[in-house]
Amino acid sequence: MSPREEIDLNAVRTIPVASRPTKVSIDQFAPAPDPDAPQGTLDRFLPDILTGSDLRTLIAAWTDAVRGRRAVIGMLGGHVIKTGVQRPFLSLIDGGAFTAIAMNGAAAIHDFEIAMWGNTSEPVEETLGSGRFGMVEETAVLMNRAVNEGANRGLGMGEALGRFLIDARAPHAELSLLAHAAGRSLPLTVHVAIGTDTIHQHASFDGARTGAATHRDFKILAASMRGLSGGAVLNFGSAVMMPEVFLKALSLVRNLGHEAGAFTAANFDQIRHYRPEKNILERPLKKGGKGLSFVGPHEIWIPILATLFLAKMRETAP
Repeated sequence: MSPREEIDLNAVRTIPVASRPTKVSIDQFAPAPDPDAPQGTLDRFLPDILTGSDLRTLIAAWTDAVRGRRAVIGMLGGHVIKTGVQRPFLSLIDGGAFTAIAMNGAAAIHDFEIAMWGNTSEPVEETLGSGRFGMVEETAVLMNRAVNEGANRGLGMGEALGRFLIDARAPHAELSLLAHAAGRSLPLTVHVAIGTDTIHQHASFDGARTGAATHRDFKILAASMRGLSGGAVLNFGSAVMMPEVFLKALSLVRNLGHEAGAFTAANFDQIRHYRPEKNILERPLKKGGKGLSFVGPHEIWIPILATLFLAKMRETAP
């Protein structure tokens, strides 16, 4: 072959455009915006492509699961609680969007502090150097007391914290997921690893009783996943703890022969993480179901989801 030899383009075989498969059609394009349209119709103004299509798929599966009385699990990481979305999330709870909620220890701390004092989230960089990070007294004393006393009464960690906030008449309990769930008898579980949360740094912390309480919550979460087939799982911002806990609870439920086959799973976070992608969207759905990944800020996604879910439930109400 000569170094100057060129391929002969005259021999190329072409096909008519009508027979070419394509992934994008103008039928999928978004309509022009309508500033006067109700906010609950936002999904109608999104393209039926990529995330726009996935969002419609999720809302449809989610509302179908609720109407069909299937399990719908909402899971939270700590950062979510710090983004100001309590009211939209509480509206989802009131609208019957979840049959159970699970969160990590950081989420529980932020929720508890918001309920008690109306603020949370200390600046780590400014306090770590002096050894003051996580050393506030009241949070640790009250939360550890609630967990310790709750464990003695046979309560899981989530219910113990929620009941404590209600009994203490926390000034901002109306903004607390923990208190709201406890008041509605909605399973809300808290899952911790010892040493991961600031309240573990204090003398009031009891590893044995915290371990018993969070283990009880693991079993409560697993029980709430019975009947997950046809249901939904939505993970908001937990990159490690909840994906790992969810995978083990799912294996336990399936091991015991409960119905937990194909379901719809969605992960919402600011970036894509390995464990949510694998442990929520891929591995559990090998035999059926749909895994959907949404990237973006929680302070944008959760209000949008709450609006669309509640509007869709109203549309389809008998």
